[in-house]
Amino acid sequence: MATSPLTSAAHRTASIRRVTSESTVELDLDLDGTGVSHIDTTVPFFDHMLTAFAKHSLTDLTVRASGDTHIDAHHTVEDVAIVLGQAIRQALGDKAGISRYGDALVPLDEALAQAVVDISGRPYLVHTGEPAGYEYHLIGGHFTGSLVRHTFEAIAMGGGLTVHIRVLDGRDPHHIAEAEYKAFARAFRQAKALDPLVQGIPSTKGAL
Repeated sequence: MATSPLTSAAHRTASIRRVTSESTVELDLDLDGTGVSHIDTTVPFFDHMLTAFAKHSLTDLTVRASGDTHIDAHHTVEDVAIVLGQAIRQALGDKAGISRYGDALVPLDEALAQAVVDISGRPYLVHTGEPAGYEYHLIGGHFTGSLVRHTFEAIAMGGGLTVHIRVLDGRDPHHIAEAEYKAFARAFRQAKALDPLVQGIPSTKGAL
């Protein structure tokens, strides 16, 4: 249940279940958590990335998912990302009192990624800088590099977020992906944070 942060101490939470012919996803989210996560998508590298997102965004996250991974990891990963975006939008409620904007620059050894998040209500993703051919690389033998961008796109669309992510440096595909997810998490952490100086919704339009 999402409530005004200025009038209630209730956490901003969401629970969503999505079932299709390709996957089943159950997701619980608390934007005012401490980063505790319980993730099982049956796609190990994606579990690793979602765990990093929860930890660095201070979002409590439980995900249980299964799907046709015997065909490809794509359907399950995409559907989890769609539900995560929807849960973020639901938990944010009317967005009263939030900081709205966040940015982060995160290294992982030789990799460096930058993310900027605007909880704008206008879904948009700008994603640049991954090395040529990165989209074809299998990370951990099962997670295609193209899914990194695709998950951010699905989260942005479902969550009503404007997201810019740039890979500034990197060689190891695992390090590049993890730097991107952690940068996004840190930027989102700032954007979703409640700011006691913000009165109402942080937009001149009066709505986000």
